[in-house]
Amino acid sequence: MVIDLGLGLLVGIILALTGAGGGILAVPLLVFGAGMGLAQAGPVGLLAVGIAAALGALLGLKSGIVRYRAVLLIASTGMLLSPFGLWLAHHTDNRWLSVLFALVLLFVAYKAWYRAKEEQSQGVQETHSAQPCMQDERTGRFIWTAGCARSLALSGAVAGLLSGMLGVGGGFVIVPALRRYTSLQMQATVATSLAVIALVSVSGVVASTLSGAMNWRVGIPFSIGTLAGMLGGRVISGRLAGPHLQIGFAVVSAVVAVGMIMKVLLTG
Repeated sequence: MVIDLGLGLLVGIILALTGAGGGILAVPLLVFGAGMGLAQAGPVGLLAVGIAAALGALLGLKSGIVRYRAVLLIASTGMLLSPFGLWLAHHTDNRWLSVLFALVLLFVAYKAWYRAKEEQSQGVQETHSAQPCMQDERTGRFIWTAGCARSLALSGAVAGLLSGMLGVGGGFVIVPALRRYTSLQMQATVATSLAVIALVSVSGVVASTLSGAMNWRVGIPFSIGTLAGMLGGRVISGRLAGPHLQIGFAVVSAVVAVGMIMKVLLTG
């Protein structure tokens, strides 16, 4: 229980420091730290990340920066695909599932590294000239078009599928999608993404519970630790956040991904 609590604490701190995509490290930490299989660790990671995301979403709602209509659209398609992803996870060999997770983690590491290097070289530039989801300058709400709805719905479907299959919140899909398809500022992007993650996680957790795949003995202390870590991490996130932290996250993610692949090769 102490180990589970400590691992959750670490995940919460990572989430607070790196943003919505940091929760992808929850499952590898459970695999290596708690000795769980990937299919068993997925629901636990999803539970913890979902609770932590709900906290971040509530804070965003209080600040008025969550675009709730976009949240409902993205989450609705994600919640439809999440149970299917869970079904795939339990019908896929654990070794291949580990390799798939490692490849996704390597992609996340590359995107974090690229983004950090881009910020270092030219600063953060928020250009919003050709996105399908533009905001009304007067109200701040999206100007809804068929292209906007289609782009956000597809993003939600991908995030939901990976959420159920790999036990990840989907922030690494949703944040880049919102950055690419909308004119939201970064703070609103993260808050909106957290709200989607919280809702999509609900369907995954419910499906896992109904199928008997949820390990509550590990899930409860791990989730408590994650929530405590996120609250504590928010205190220091302002001082530590930046390109160097994202580079560190990218390096750690890449090392973990390689470790997962090596584990498959050595035990295969």
